[in-house]
Amino acid sequence: MKKKILFVINTLGRAGAETALIALLKELPQEKFDIYIYVLMGQGELISDLPPYVKVINKKYCYKSVLSCDGKRRLFVTVLKHCFAHFSILKNAGYLISNLAEMIKNKQLKHFDKLMWKIVSDGALRIKDEFDLAIAYLEGGSTYYVDDHVTAKKKAAFIHIDYEKAGYTRKLDKDCYLKFDRIFTVSDEVKQHFLNIYGECDKNTKVFHNLLDTDRILKLSKQAMDKDGQALFNRSKNCLKIVTVGRLTYQKGYDVAIQALKVLVDKGLDICWFVIGEGPEHKALSTQIKALGLEKRFFLVGAKSNPYPYYKAADLYVHATRFEGKSIAIQEAQILGCCIIASDCSGNREQIENGIDGILCPFSKEGISSAIMKLTDKPLNLKKYGHNAAQRTINHTDELNYIYELL
Repeated sequence: MKKKILFVINTLGRAGAETALIALLKELPQEKFDIYIYVLMGQGELISDLPPYVKVINKKYCYKSVLSCDGKRRLFVTVLKHCFAHFSILKNAGYLISNLAEMIKNKQLKHFDKLMWKIVSDGALRIKDEFDLAIAYLEGGSTYYVDDHVTAKKKAAFIHIDYEKAGYTRKLDKDCYLKFDRIFTVSDEVKQHFLNIYGECDKNTKVFHNLLDTDRILKLSKQAMDKDGQALFNRSKNCLKIVTVGRLTYQKGYDVAIQALKVLVDKGLDICWFVIGEGPEHKALSTQIKALGLEKRFFLVGAKSNPYPYYKAADLYVHATRFEGKSIAIQEAQILGCCIIASDCSGNREQIENGIDGILCPFSKEGISSAIMKLTDKPLNLKKYGHNAAQRTINHTDELNYIYELL
């Protein structure tokens, strides 16, 4: 008989972990497994990319992007519904008050969204089936849901972020990771940061690198860029073109990237920077760009269903983040042979060999601008680093054995 596997994820929007999940699902043989997915918030455009044999448990689903205006409104309505379903908000009143007080005390209110995942989880659909394996593919809601509301012979959870910096705590988690049979982290550094909080999980924690559909990425990169992007690139064809892909969030450090570009422009360098992505920082970043007079230099292009032609058209890919788990965007840039500059932080430093296939730099406007200037002074390194990046081993399909072992 086929084994039944359930994957649970918070949303299925166009982002790194979601992209990696779809690549993972494609690697699991359908002749051996009945594969199910439950999207906790019931929303996200990547649902269309699921392999046809994956069964979606959600009774209702919204295909709108979680980053669009309509999508955000839909998410808000979903959160409200979950708050009152199964009396979730009443049952968790003490949890809310206690953890909110902790956040205020530690000046961590920027992580308020993490506080809601327990309420959303407890207000979600109840699945009656029993599974051979249930996998929470993201931190927060999906992990709490698998722990509390899924019946399975074995349970596993994935960690994609620097757990010490992302705003989660053992109190917020209610120590749920202690009850999982296996915890998979996407890099060695992510593993260490997780174990700094959950040291008891050492024996059950393994590194399971993100999988990517390399052939699909290469194929999509050969498609024509969309008209808006093509027009922007044509207007900027004589300058050095930098591309960054990622959501517009505090973690991604775009505010510092804008400052770095201002340093370079003031020194007379002809550079344009294109950011592919959308997110809550859009308005603040647009204001900063205008205040520094960079409207014709720093472009917030928006989210793209196919970002890969942008990678291919770039002279340089820059990923200057405050912290990271393991960046899918860096892996995609490596597949496409981009020269990469990344901030020297957890996650990034595990993906780039400094001075061989890219440059690691301090996360500051001086550090980022200095690294870019090194490459403008030695343009041959742009090609050399890009060539070396394309030689890296990206996929680790042998780690699928970790899932098979659990079964």
